[in-house]
Amino acid sequence: MGSVIDFFDYIIVGGGTAGLTVANRLTEDADVKVLVIEAGQDRTNDALVQVPGLVVGMYGKPEYDWNFSSTPQPGLNNRIISQARGKQLGGTSAINFMMLLFPPRGSLDAWGALGNKGWDYESLSPYLRKFATVHPPPQAAKDTLGLKYHDDSLVGNGPVQVSYSEGYSESNAAWMETFAKLGLEMKTDPRTGKGLGAFQQGGSIDPATKTRSHAASAHYTPEIASRPNLTVITETTVKRIIFDTSKAEPVAVGVLVRSKDGSDKTLSGGEIILAAGALMSPQILELSGIGSRSLLESLDIPVIVDNPNVGENLQDHPITCQSFEVNSGVPSGDVLRDPNVLNALVQQYQDGGKGPLGQSNISVAYVPLASGEGVYSQDTKKTLFASYDEHVQTQDGQVIRKLLEESDEPSVQYFFFPSQTHTDMHDPPSMADYLLPTSPENYLTVMSMLNHPLSRGSIHITSDDVDKLPIWDPKFNSNPLDLEISARHVQFVEMLLRTSPFGDIFKPDGARIPQVKGDTLEDAREVVRQCQVCCFHPACSLAMKPRERGGVVDSRLRVYGTKGLRVVDASVFPLQTAGNIQTMVYVAAERAADIIKEDRKARV
Repeated sequence: MGSVIDFFDYIIVGGGTAGLTVANRLTEDADVKVLVIEAGQDRTNDALVQVPGLVVGMYGKPEYDWNFSSTPQPGLNNRIISQARGKQLGGTSAINFMMLLFPPRGSLDAWGALGNKGWDYESLSPYLRKFATVHPPPQAAKDTLGLKYHDDSLVGNGPVQVSYSEGYSESNAAWMETFAKLGLEMKTDPRTGKGLGAFQQGGSIDPATKTRSHAASAHYTPEIASRPNLTVITETTVKRIIFDTSKAEPVAVGVLVRSKDGSDKTLSGGEIILAAGALMSPQILELSGIGSRSLLESLDIPVIVDNPNVGENLQDHPITCQSFEVNSGVPSGDVLRDPNVLNALVQQYQDGGKGPLGQSNISVAYVPLASGEGVYSQDTKKTLFASYDEHVQTQDGQVIRKLLEESDEPSVQYFFFPSQTHTDMHDPPSMADYLLPTSPENYLTVMSMLNHPLSRGSIHITSDDVDKLPIWDPKFNSNPLDLEISARHVQFVEMLLRTSPFGDIFKPDGARIPQVKGDTLEDAREVVRQCQVCCFHPACSLAMKPRERGGVVDSRLRVYGTKGLRVVDASVFPLQTAGNIQTMVYVAAERAADIIKEDRKARV
């Protein structure tokens, strides 16, 4: 853990995906002293963290998960949505599904177009190569899936380990073949910034040990932990940032923390880096007096910077889940409901990581705007957007419209998930309840994730007590165009089910969750309202944009109106990217570390 030093050059609030990445990179310079403060525990050696197939066992448990629940969502039949957030060293990279996708070029060029110099695809490409090591797929994966588009030379020698499974099934192969039949065969490696169609993404799993590769195992190895200039303290809560307000602009000079023993103390730093994630970094800013004046005054919090953009602009990837009963003999993860099967697989895993518990077998597809008739033509896309013209008039809306009207921009990412889901629950205790197999039949699930949602949610405190979770309101489908696009992609799923060989996996007229069949547009909308949830990807709540356009941080991640304070996590994304965001949190953190190093050099 290193020795506790009285003064640190940098204090990082949050030892999660971004925080540990930045801490590792900054302490490569032996003269730079860094403190990381994490509210959760270090559970790096815990079997639930390490074993990929046991991930659901962490959800809802306070030693792993902050376990957020949303406000009731009018756009989802007033359901309350559950959201897991990592409460441990490594943050959400320690509890996610380990899916490692690379964003298309258009997603990142949109960041630059919103006024962020140095944050377009070309500028971020070096970090897309730097953050991970992608191991070549084993021969068994090539035999089952083909993988002709895969380029073994891409993505070099970074600390996060990414690998492919040896256990893809004939169902995964049928997924690839069916998309190809529909004109959506992947022809280029999607890690190059272009690519449409079905493909096999890697998982953040170390192929040598078959264990989860996350921020703590990658960026806080025993070697890094032994650096005398790095101190990591866990089970310590940051209550607020402390400012020197005697200057023209308030200067962040330290943090007030509650230690493991319950006592409060102040820690001093040269710069404070907030990395508590898209739901909790806004909470800490508001508790510290940065946010909307009216909100802060209503809670008797002294206003340091009046910026009503704090906690607004929140974007998440809404994901609609449709589960279908499979024919007997088709492999399904639902067999894990039998404790004897689970125990046998645990035994198998203990023999050198063998078997399905050491793998991630979710296949995916990037698909442009489509419906049950197939991929939309340019004219059909334009007609759809024109009919919702008033709902795309914001700057974000115009950028997204331009993106989605491109012929090669995926509007949706499909997931082929290996078991049943119950996302139609009204108020689940935790995310585990969506995923535990409670129906007796065996299922596989197709999920449709909206890459570029137009709806904007919020996250705000309701109390000056740090232990009271802020109110999370994703406002799913508050922009009606989101519902329209999601519903059309539900219709596309119904077409997939009618297409061989994928359709041959499922029982004709078998059970389905939800029971509504999404063939007509109105029924497809109802599937969305019943079964759409969040996809673990909250972002953009402290957006990197010009302040007058809704920004909280500038393109060097400095909080407007302050000195000595930055934010580095998914909250600074100006716009949600296509694909699972784990990759982009690492990329943003790697880029941020270089920016911080550059700014330090400029000061010296």
